[in-house]
Amino acid sequence: MTATDRSIELITTASQAAADKLAHDIIAYDVSDVLSITDAFLLASAPNDRQVKSIVDEIEERLNKELGVKPVRREGDREARWVLLDYVDIVVHVQHSEERVFYALERLWKDCPELELPADAKATRGKAEEHAQLQAEEDSADFGELR
Repeated sequence: MTATDRSIELITTASQAAADKLAHDIIAYDVSDVLSITDAFLLASAPNDRQVKSIVDEIEERLNKELGVKPVRREGDREARWVLLDYVDIVVHVQHSEERVFYALERLWKDCPELELPADAKATRGKAEEHAQLQAEEDSADFGELR
């Protein structure tokens, strides 16, 4: 079994929405062969809680406005460290970068086929690492100024 056309449409729209809000490392997996509860997972991350919330809000708004769907469940909204949007056909995970590294969902689903994403979403690959390096350089420079 493979992800349905509807699931792919949802993933495409959600991944573009995430990219538009500057999400990092957007990736989607076709999990239909290993899970009976959903067709696909979309993973995205951001370096801070506020941006996680912004990405989640944009995905939810875009899927509702463009495709007329609302999540049946939304979890993790209070802390905005890992927010899950369950659309039945797809499940969207937007994680703070630290949670993304710690839980490493990619390792769990690496044997599942990746779904094709829009160019803007694919361009986000490696952004979390790039952001972490820039942050480390800024922190190091700030520390040097304090001395």
